[in-house]
Amino acid sequence: MPYADLHVHTTRSDGSLELADVPAAAHRADVAVVAITDHDRLQPFDQPVVDRDGVTLVQGIELRVETEGGQRVDLLGYGVERTDALVAETERIQRDRRERGRKIVKKVEERLRIDLGLEVDTGFGRPHVARAIASHPDSGYDYRGAFDHLIGNDGPCYVPRDVTSFSEGREILIEACSIVSLAHPLRYPDPESALALAADLDAVELTYPYGREVDLEPVERTIERYDLLATGGTDAHETELGIAGLSQAEYEALELPTPVESV
Repeated sequence: MPYADLHVHTTRSDGSLELADVPAAAHRADVAVVAITDHDRLQPFDQPVVDRDGVTLVQGIELRVETEGGQRVDLLGYGVERTDALVAETERIQRDRRERGRKIVKKVEERLRIDLGLEVDTGFGRPHVARAIASHPDSGYDYRGAFDHLIGNDGPCYVPRDVTSFSEGREILIEACSIVSLAHPLRYPDPESALALAADLDAVELTYPYGREVDLEPVERTIERYDLLATGGTDAHETELGIAGLSQAEYEALELPTPVESV
């Protein structure tokens, strides 16, 4: 079991865990450190790293960005401190997320002729829609089917997001975070070009539950070539932590700030 799980989502974006329940989930998984990396959203504690109920919580963020070539990738920021630029950009993104969410919900409801009963609020994402579709008795789709046939990128109910550029997102995160890492590099349509972006970052997510057998050699080679740090985590959207992550020595190599007490 890893010592640190550095990729965890809560109900503040599209996860299932309440922020207050993260320490208990970490204890169940025997994980000592958890990075809260909600999509495009800051956490309600001001310090970059805090100690809560015997668990170290790292304030993180996952920010989707778009490269000049049009590929969209995710950047993970760790040890976040609020800057004017980061606050302004996350607020802009959340406005866009809410508007997009309302459009997707409307499309799904009109297409399926059902009422999903969803309230679109800050942190809203497509997983919220997929869960509502799967739980509705008359939808005819499970969670995966909702993405595959309705709200996925090629689906009839898909609505695109207004995504931050890679250069702007990197600049904002570099200013606000202790470490900026490329998330799950082997998930993208063009992993090679995604990994090339790491030359301008601090780290790459090395350990990640891809759900299939993958060759990590390109990631390891990128880390060695650019002298990068390695991050890792579960990308937890449910309640189980510790599926992937870092050892204590690997976490300590990141040299994140010392945690402060948090109530």
